[in-house]
Amino acid sequence: MRKCLTALILIMGSLAAFGQEQATKTKEVAFKAGEQITYKLRYGFLSAAETVIRVEDTPLKFEGHQALHINAQAKTVGTFNFLFKVRNEYHSYIDPVTLLPYYYSENRKESRYTHSDRVTFDHEKNVITADKGQFPFKGNVFDFLSCYYFARNIDISGLNINDKLELRYFLEDGIHALTITYLGKEQVKCGLGTFNCLKFSPTIIPGRIFKKNSKLYLWITDDKNRIPVKANVEIIVGSLTMDLTQASGLKYPLNPVKK
Repeated sequence: MRKCLTALILIMGSLAAFGQEQATKTKEVAFKAGEQITYKLRYGFLSAAETVIRVEDTPLKFEGHQALHINAQAKTVGTFNFLFKVRNEYHSYIDPVTLLPYYYSENRKESRYTHSDRVTFDHEKNVITADKGQFPFKGNVFDFLSCYYFARNIDISGLNINDKLELRYFLEDGIHALTITYLGKEQVKCGLGTFNCLKFSPTIIPGRIFKKNSKLYLWITDDKNRIPVKANVEIIVGSLTMDLTQASGLKYPLNPVKK
């Protein structure tokens, strides 16, 4: 069960897995302060965890610039609290225009394991400063929260089926890369109804959690909101699913095909 919860956390991280190094950002930002999104994560038919993500105004300034504050909290629910209790909190402060991160912090409590980190992004000097040291970088590099919100603003009008995108993000001890394949359009049902979606498949590495031929699928609304509504992956035993269950304060109305 510990492995299942670890994989659920990986699925949450895959919310950020939609970006590319030379991506062109749309002029209109797809979200605003006041947005709140909730996801339920299930192991088979069992509710296992919940994640709430909020966008807020903040009085804090970075290098004299205003910022938006993104706050995500993830926790196990029900029986999973006794099997493998998780209480994770993440914060990202981003530029409201470029959507690049200024500062990121995390505080993770996963059963007996605890981890915290504080990360500063200097986009002029191209240096990331974290608790474990400094890391030089080139181009756009995000934390997983800021990447999720930047990704919702990528111009994908030129994408063709099977085109591959690349994401770069900083987590814990370095800069990591992930490849995502665009699979086309599909209608998908989630907790808020059925939506027209864009379908992606982030690359995963087989091992103790995932099967050799496991596929991770991620569906994002094909509208101005570009919200991930569902993710699914098969594991060694059973499957894991992420499902959108609540969305409020959106900049644009959600338009389900049917509820």
